[in-house]
Amino acid sequence: MGLYSRLNELWRENSPELVALMRERRIKWRREPAVVRVDKPLRLDRARSLGYKDKRGFVVVRVRVRRGGFSRPRPNSGRRPKALGTVLHKVNVTMLEEAINRCRKKFPNLYPLGGYPLTYDSLYKWFEVILVDPYHPSVREDRELMLPDPIERRVAKRLQRTAKK
Repeated sequence: MGLYSRLNELWRENSPELVALMRERRIKWRREPAVVRVDKPLRLDRARSLGYKDKRGFVVVRVRVRRGGFSRPRPNSGRRPKALGTVLHKVNVTMLEEAINRCRKKFPNLYPLGGYPLTYDSLYKWFEVILVDPYHPSVREDRELMLPDPIERRVAKRLQRTAKK
């Protein structure tokens, strides 16, 4: 059995030590902002399967998404539409996609490779999202990493433009 399959198995076993550790982390994470950049991924096996490498140009972000249904009761008293708070989640967007979109909004220069769930409690779900900087030299030289063609063309075009100046 390889290292990453063993890590995956340990994560799925739900040992009492892991449950207690994740409980402490959830308590700490609730007080943090919704989108937080972290140094290393918590689940190395999942991060590596998405294409993460421990080198410059790769960013790991922990995202908190509020759990709950798609609709909330519409308030009776008057207020501006922005403050209604009725739209929590879109019906056809998963919570993971919502977490990735929040990362895109916070880090517009980075391209998301993917994400995976970490843990949840009664109010929130936490995800880790792997992002990559397509303009970083170590990422551009990496032949194993497959970025979509439009992004590669955009990077090449921008670099040519700056080289001419």
